[in-house]
Amino acid sequence: MHHNVGGIDQILRIVLGVVICSIGVIYNNLWGMAGLIPLVTGTMSWCPLYNLVGLSSLKISKSET
Repeated sequence: MHHNVGGIDQILRIVLGVVICSIGVIYNNLWGMAGLIPLVTGTMSWCPLYNLVGLSSLKISKSET
């Protein structure tokens, strides 16, 4: 499993996940559990959907190429 989420994408996923989970807790709604998806993919730096379509927001340094 190679990392394919990086930088701003990772930060936005974590923030969005926390916000969605918080809204779910505030309104006592199970839809807040949907916030776990961006939260987990942001913290793991890996998105299965990106993997399926061959995308990556991770910048590769020249020393790694």
